[in-house]
Amino acid sequence: MKLAKSLSVATLAAISVAAAGVKPTQAAIVNYSFTVDATSGSNPGQYFGSFRYDDSFLTGLGLETLGVENGLTVAFNYLGTTYTEADDIDFDLFPIVSFNDGQLQGLSYFVANQFFIGDESDLDVGGNKFYLVDESVITTQVGTVSYSQVPEPFAVSGIAIATTVGLFMKRKKKAAVAS
Repeated sequence: MKLAKSLSVATLAAISVAAAGVKPTQAAIVNYSFTVDATSGSNPGQYFGSFRYDDSFLTGLGLETLGVENGLTVAFNYLGTTYTEADDIDFDLFPIVSFNDGQLQGLSYFVANQFFIGDESDLDVGGNKFYLVDESVITTQVGTVSYSQVPEPFAVSGIAIATTVGLFMKRKKKAAVAS
């Protein structure tokens, strides 16, 4: 009986470690959330969005961009309206996410008469600035954008299993010492 418990604990621990250690070079759908922190302009506040893409198109070398043709989808809630990739004025070319040597540079996303997320000095490279856009297509920077990768559910479950097993073993050891 003791051997069966030890074997099951070891198996759970091995599965947890395997789940938590998924290699980033494996092709997968990658999810990011982003927060716009608008500190000036007519509507200061925080606004939230997300995007996802298929990373099998990335090599991890040099400057690379992915667009809707690579599975990029975007959802951004600004002033109570949810904007998607189809709302970008140049939908056939944008929005895009850009990477330099595999590291996310940011999103380039333009919705006419509303906002622009990116870097105004180079539209072909995403960025972390937030601009308001008026009818004359004049942009005014009013905030910044921060990005964070959303962990895959499998990795989160692996960490949860590892934590549970660790707590169980600690409790079992404590009970054995007490008796």
